[in-house]
Amino acid sequence: MDRRIIISEMAEKKRNKGVIIAAVAVVIIGVGLVFGWTKAMSFLTKTSNTRQVEVAIDNSRSLEEIASDLKKAGIVDDVDFFLSVARSKELTNSKIESGMYAIPARTSYRDLVNSLKSGNFEVEVVVTFNNCKTIHDMAAKVSKNLMIDSMELEDYILSNEILKKYDFTVETIPALFLPNSYRMYYDTDKETFVARMADEFKKFWTADRLAKLKKVGLKSPSQAVTLASVVYAEQSVNASEWPIIARLYLNRVNTGMRLQSDPTFKYCWGDELDGVQRLTNEHKNRDCPYNTYLHDGLPPGPISMPPTGVVDAVLNPDDNDYIFMCAQPNYDQLHNFAKDYATHAKNAGEFQRWLANELNNQ
Repeated sequence: MDRRIIISEMAEKKRNKGVIIAAVAVVIIGVGLVFGWTKAMSFLTKTSNTRQVEVAIDNSRSLEEIASDLKKAGIVDDVDFFLSVARSKELTNSKIESGMYAIPARTSYRDLVNSLKSGNFEVEVVVTFNNCKTIHDMAAKVSKNLMIDSMELEDYILSNEILKKYDFTVETIPALFLPNSYRMYYDTDKETFVARMADEFKKFWTADRLAKLKKVGLKSPSQAVTLASVVYAEQSVNASEWPIIARLYLNRVNTGMRLQSDPTFKYCWGDELDGVQRLTNEHKNRDCPYNTYLHDGLPPGPISMPPTGVVDAVLNPDDNDYIFMCAQPNYDQLHNFAKDYATHAKNAGEFQRWLANELNNQ
């Protein structure tokens, strides 16, 4: 091909490219003139995140603080421009919807600001509370996932208003809260949270479960959860023993025996016995309503918030005549069960000798 033709074609392509660039510039300038430069650029300027990013937005914070949070999350790289876009759209922190937001990659500043006003990018969070001993423990875990102050939540749950509304006492109210993972919005308040937990409680306690409750001789769901908390305190590792231990304690209740459960007297000591391996009669003699060595029947309320699987084990107990249980002399965390005291005394002796030997060898 003639060299002059090639040069001519190259020049033509260069001119076309220049025309395109100029046209884009004219469009940008035109949009800027019609709508204002900030609004025009808000269409074109994209967030800096290259993947979807979740960020908590709290409208109690100032707009400048929210902009800083967005920058820390890697979403906004130009705080001043973000603020100018927000002001051009008359966005203030009071107009922002609090919540957990999932910001798509490379979102325009315009869509970002609009979403904060509409809640368009708001998503649910997972609220999990397991292995909680008290309402205090549960409230602390919940507050890590929701915009709820833990002390305010605890005080609200233990208020006369809530206790009366749901027919619980300070001792039995832990039974209302079923440990699990729940999806909620980040800005869920304490009233909505407790109402949701009450709904979950009602869903769990079906007619079938209530019928089983009466069949095993318990009077209320809180009693079932209380017994389940004792069972779980005795055995938190091997679920296969839950129905066995549940029946053992039901046998004691039905025969008028005291439960004599070590976890109940330990509950009276709070955290003081954590890590103590050898428990003595002195420990057992601390008098509080939860000590089943000193008081008849079930404790006044749950000593923890047990998994629902343990509650079902209480409602569907094993068929046995066991009255006694003792840890096996090994690290399997299983138990030996007995129908009479002589067999139990033998099992207990074997365990005590094993434990003494293990402690001496440490």
